[in-house]
This record gives sequence, C-alpha cells and structure tokens, in this order.
Amino acid sequence: MTLMSTKVLPSSPAVPAWPVVAELLKPITWFPPMWAFCCGVIASGVSPAGRWLTIVTGVLLAGPLVCASSQAVNDWFDRHVDAINEPNRPIPSGRMPGSWGLYIAIIWTGLSLAVAATLGTWGFAAGALGLLLAWAYSAPPLRLKLNGWWGNAACGLCYEGLAWVTGAAVMAGGAMPDARSLALAGLYSAGAHGIMTLNDFKAVEGDRVMGVRSLPVQLGIQRAAWVACIVMMVPQLVVLLLLISWGTTGQAIAVAALMAAQALLMARFVKDPIKQALFYSGFGVPLFVAGMMVSAFALRSLVSAA
Repeated sequence: MTLMSTKVLPSSPAVPAWPVVAELLKPITWFPPMWAFCCGVIASGVSPAGRWLTIVTGVLLAGPLVCASSQAVNDWFDRHVDAINEPNRPIPSGRMPGSWGLYIAIIWTGLSLAVAATLGTWGFAAGALGLLLAWAYSAPPLRLKLNGWWGNAACGLCYEGLAWVTGAAVMAGGAMPDARSLALAGLYSAGAHGIMTLNDFKAVEGDRVMGVRSLPVQLGIQRAAWVACIVMMVPQLVVLLLLISWGTTGQAIAVAALMAAQALLMARFVKDPIKQALFYSGFGVPLFVAGMMVSAFALRSLVSAA
C-alpha cells in the first residue's frame, strides 16, 4: 500500500509559518491539563496571594508547553497514520516542511523542562514525568499508543493527574501534596482513560491499517464504547463516595448530578459511537471536568477548616 509522502514539495517554504506551528501545537488541546493544574491549586487550600506568578507559570507549563510538546511529538511519529486518517494536518500535508515537526517537539520539550525547573522539586518531577510519558506514548521503541490500554492510561495520567499534582505541589512550596489530593488526581486520571478512548473512534480505519490497537480496534466499536463509559463513571463513583465520607455533602450532591447528566448523554453515545463520539466529547466531557473542580473545592474547604 502506498502512503502519502511527507517530503517537502518544491514550492514549500524551508521554515514553517507561525500559523502552521500553532496548528501543530493544537491550542484547543491545552485546556484539560490547564484545568487540572488549577484544580490542584484549589485543592491545596493555600491562598493564591503572592503566588500568582507561580500559578501562571504552572498553567503555561501544563498547557502551552508540556501538552503542546506532546502534540508535536505525536504528530511527528504519527505522520504516516495521519496521511490516511487526517491528510490535511501540517506534517502529512507538507505545510510543515522537512523534519521541522521533530525539531519543534525537541525544542518545546527542552523549554518545558527549563520552566518546570522553576517550580521546585515536585513541580519539576511532575513536568519531567509528563514529558517522558508524552514521548513514550508516541515514539518508538515504546510507542504506547499502539495499545489502547497503555496509551490511553499514559494520556490520562499526563493530562489530568500529573497536572493536578503539579498544581498542588507548587502551592505547597514543593512539598508532597495532601494524600486526599493525590487520591482525587489518581481517580480523575483513571476516568480520563475513557475520555481518551473517545478520540479513537474517528481513526478506526487508519489504526487498523497501521497496526494501532486502539480499544475500538481491539474490542470492536460497541464494546469499546461501553468500556469507555464504565471507565469514566467508576472513578467518579469512588470520588462521590469519598466526598460523602469526608462530610462534604453539598459537593457530593453536585458531583452526583453531574454524573447523572453524563449517564443520559452516554445512553445516546453508545447507540452510535462513531457518530456520537464528538457529541459526547463536546457535552459529556465538560461535565466530567466540572466534577473535578467541584471535588477540588470540596478538598479546599476541608484543608482550610483544618
């Protein structure tokens, strides 16, 4: 089978234009880790007074740096798959000339590490681990994305858990975050595994051809949809039980309401996963991340009252 070439066309520029670089770095994907970082900041219970520079630096690290690095890495090592699934992306289309996709991934990774180093030991460790997972997800020899179980776990941890932990750590002056905060970060990371599966329904054809064993490829469309829903809901149920056990009744009711709304949307999603995956991403995922923020405020109230 002949794949689309990613070589620079004769009329292509030697250096990519900034709009093309921005497209490669995908600003629309930065929101989840930036949101999770803010959840960690709030969950710490520490006043932001006098710490705004640190908070802004952390938000930039989570989104425009670490997440953007992961997008560049993924697009470079996925360029042959994208030539089938999404040939208009910057690299397979030739708008990102030569090896500039790889160069940008390396530059952004180095810049991310430099910024992470300003956030203390825990902040740097979380940032470095996030970058390591980003490369392990897309690049050989590990290329975790070849298996939907491992790849989606790496993404969920990087997008939600590590960003949350980084936010909590920098507010704690570089110390280990509260155990309850770590528990919430871990649970929402697990739930994000299901969110990552939503992205796989649009690429089933190309994944099959290129040997990417996403969950829809491994399990079939219908089973993968049910697994994604279960994986999203079970961690939230554990969060709900924790909030009840902590005595944060109001926040527990709010999380329960958000879960009920998600369940209604999931009923529509599982009827036609390929057509409805984008719909659920647009309306169901915001309910998931809203629950993250509610949980963060619940923990903040506990920490502040202690």
